[in-house]
Amino acid sequence: MIKTMRIGDQKSYDRVISIEDVRLFGELTWDMNDAHFNAEYAATTIFKKPIVHGMLIGSLFSKIFGMEYPGVGTIYCSQSLKFLKPVYPDTLLHVVVTVKEIVLEKNRVIFATEVFNDKDECLLTGEAMLMPRKEEVHE
Repeated sequence: MIKTMRIGDQKSYDRVISIEDVRLFGELTWDMNDAHFNAEYAATTIFKKPIVHGMLIGSLFSKIFGMEYPGVGTIYCSQSLKFLKPVYPDTLLHVVVTVKEIVLEKNRVIFATEVFNDKDECLLTGEAMLMPRKEEVHE
């Protein structure tokens, strides 16, 4: 699998996170922070309205890595995240991963991970290290 990958390879998709998605994520993680659910409280913050959980946005890369590229059998080794701008429910998000480095001898691939809004503003940036599934050896 890793031998078919090239630096600069890129995969992406678009996604809108609904208020219902935020509610479900909050219930799943037990993070019901007022910053995500209480409009009155959020109005007193720098965000002015409820925001999407940062880790929900950070988890959007899993769809690509686990199902598309490298795909099924990939192991997620690490992920760094830097939150640059708030994400509000019902915002169109463009999720992008780009191959930065391939470490063939260790079967590791380093990706740039980014999320943009519909104004092409980067909302989140980071880096992921993955272990693609190994190719089957046929004798």
